Amino acid sequence: ASGVTFVTLEDEFGMVNVVVWRDLAERQRKVLVGSQLLQVFGRLESKSGVRHLIAQRLYDLTPLLTGLDVRSRDFQ
Repeated sequence: ASGVTFVTLEDEFGMVNVVVWRDLAERQRKVLVGSQLLQVFGRLESKSGVRHLIAQRLYDLTPLLTGLDVRSRDFQ
């Protein structure tokens, strides 16, 4: 879709689809593509059991991973 980036976030509680509009993606490109731990502030929408988080601000929380033994896990 033109002008929008879709990101799927998943943890042990489930998944959420994040919608990042072009202007936010351009302003926060470094955070969007470079974060190992991403926090998204936005508005949650739910339709027919599908959740979408409309991103308003992105935060790089990667420094919080320092000193942790982080392993990728498949929660499905």
